[in-house]
Amino acid sequence: MKFTQLALATALTGSLLAMPLSASAQSKKELVQKLMVTQQPLIDNAAQNLAEQPARQLVGGAKQVLSQAVPPEKREATAKQVDAEIKKYLDGAVPLFKASANKLSAASVAPALEEKFSEDELKQLITILDSAVLKKYQAALPDLIGSSFLEKVVLDVRPQLDPKLQTVQNNLRAILDTASGGKLSGQAPAPAPAPAKAAKPAPKPAASK
Repeated sequence: MKFTQLALATALTGSLLAMPLSASAQSKKELVQKLMVTQQPLIDNAAQNLAEQPARQLVGGAKQVLSQAVPPEKREATAKQVDAEIKKYLDGAVPLFKASANKLSAASVAPALEEKFSEDELKQLITILDSAVLKKYQAALPDLIGSSFLEKVVLDVRPQLDPKLQTVQNNLRAILDTASGGKLSGQAPAPAPAPAKAAKPAPKPAASK
């Protein structure tokens, strides 16, 4: 190969090597946007939890009324109606919360990331979050720290916890029973004993004449 051909080939090779670098170069704002995309599921889950909090409170209140005020033969049908209303609420509320979270994250979270992290740190974050190992670990978390693990924790602490729970339950019941005039125990508290009266002094013997 002649010198001119070698020089041309070297120049072309250098240009080709430089092209991917310039094409892959991203501004800080673009890096932040890419990071926000990777965190979208986290934002959506947080928004859904916010939407579900009032629903959980409503369900708790409805269950209490069902068990105390609704006749047994009507509870199943009533519970289905309650479930339908809760689902209707969630179908309307969850999208609202997600849309708001996405809007506000673009206005607040993204600028904060751009301010607090350098370009190099943002690149490192993206690399870490895109890691196949991290994704595998996150997928395994529900099994690693799931219901079976939590059940083991409960069983482990139960011997020490049960006496404490029993004590506080007994104390609370006694406090409420006293405050309610014995309604919890089904009987009025025994009247407090009357304070002892001071004994009258014995009469002095009559003086002899």
